[in-house]
Amino acid sequence: MQNKNDLLKQIPHMDKLLQNKLITGCEAYRHEITDAVRDVLAELRVSLISGGTDSVPCDDVIVQSAIELLTKRRHKHIHRVINGTGVILHSNLGRACLSKAAAYAVVEAASSYCTLEYDIEKGERGNRTGGIEKLLVDITGCEASLIVNNNAAAVLLVLSALAGGGNIIVSRGELVEIGGGFRIPEIISLCGCTLKEVGTTNKTRISDYEAAIDGETKALLKVHSSNFSIVGFTESVTVKELAVLGKSRGLPVIEDIGSGALADVKRYGISGEPFADESLKDGADVVTFSGDKLLGGLQCGIILGSKEFIGVIKKHPMYRAFRVDKMTIAALEATLRVYKDPRAAERDIPVLAMLALTEDDLRSRAESLCGQIRQRSGAAEVLSTKSVAGGGAVPGLELNTSAIAPISKESAESLEQQLRALPVPIIGRIENNRLLLDVRTVFEEDFDYIANAIAEITGKPVTS
Repeated sequence: MQNKNDLLKQIPHMDKLLQNKLITGCEAYRHEITDAVRDVLAELRVSLISGGTDSVPCDDVIVQSAIELLTKRRHKHIHRVINGTGVILHSNLGRACLSKAAAYAVVEAASSYCTLEYDIEKGERGNRTGGIEKLLVDITGCEASLIVNNNAAAVLLVLSALAGGGNIIVSRGELVEIGGGFRIPEIISLCGCTLKEVGTTNKTRISDYEAAIDGETKALLKVHSSNFSIVGFTESVTVKELAVLGKSRGLPVIEDIGSGALADVKRYGISGEPFADESLKDGADVVTFSGDKLLGGLQCGIILGSKEFIGVIKKHPMYRAFRVDKMTIAALEATLRVYKDPRAAERDIPVLAMLALTEDDLRSRAESLCGQIRQRSGAAEVLSTKSVAGGGAVPGLELNTSAIAPISKESAESLEQQLRALPVPIIGRIENNRLLLDVRTVFEEDFDYIANAIAEITGKPVTS
């Protein structure tokens, strides 16, 4: 056996390893692969000194270890995954997937100069969101619109501009907390407004609002409870009732509808979700909602309303801080254009396409994926289960779906970890001690990859 000093002298130099064909042929930044090689060599030295190993691997083995380390490090940052959870708007996995047209629009806007604020016909400065505003007018019937970076920002901006320095009346049953710990009472406070609660958690009447209005009242606010529901002995005030009261007292009625469906999602079995156009028709002066939930676009906050109020909001100094970038505008424009054709929207916007899948469609997809796994000598079966919309939308709603469940002597936890550790991680859910991959949220172009992965895992012998 060689002594440790001789072994340490056999460790190849960094410069030599960086010229290895495996490195020169891989797509990696020089500084990243250099750091990975350096760390692999450092670990090798420690192992040789401690006696953990008694030989120096060949250059190719060292370099391959560095490439694998670099891949693991990259996976700590944002990268693609396959969503087999059945949660359509999975907040941890990026919520709505963009349509191909929207994704292309993002790439085009991001990788080249664009007409962000340039009127190509006049050859002068143009309106940043003019195209989006026209589309929203056509789709929802609003007079004017504004786009900011998320719905929390939309609510904060609207309240600051229209009610700053006064009080805002809200039902106690609508003092919600949205994702990330943002609470309506805290947002109202940040706007320089005073919260005036009315009614009770389960019952609020129009008379409660009437009695609360005073000389300091600046707005009436209605908030949709996107991520929870109150059932049983309940009563609430409609936007239409609030609009009548607001107009009689000269107060704007603001509604935060949360998920912001523009398509008729009732046909998919979803009820109780407010629609922007209906809120406006019912008399809401300003409506806010998210762009990356049921609408199926990129993260943003959409504000619709009258020209008078949108004009006031747009002039508020805070708007500049919340303004969206060219990529968001490009994606939203491409998404909204599809809504002009409801059939095309259901086909091309992933959120709507997933919601539109029938039980027969889902069963057929699951059986197809299961068949591909078996063809590769893997083991899996099709199970009936439930999907959810997610993303704080339609709380409590469950949609019938189908999933594939790998068959293995290994535990569900072990299978889940192995799929999650893949170069393109496959994220499933464990239910009744079985790992499930819900085909509602899996794209068919990923079936081949999934089948190979599950076949490899379920077809290999279990080591004790």
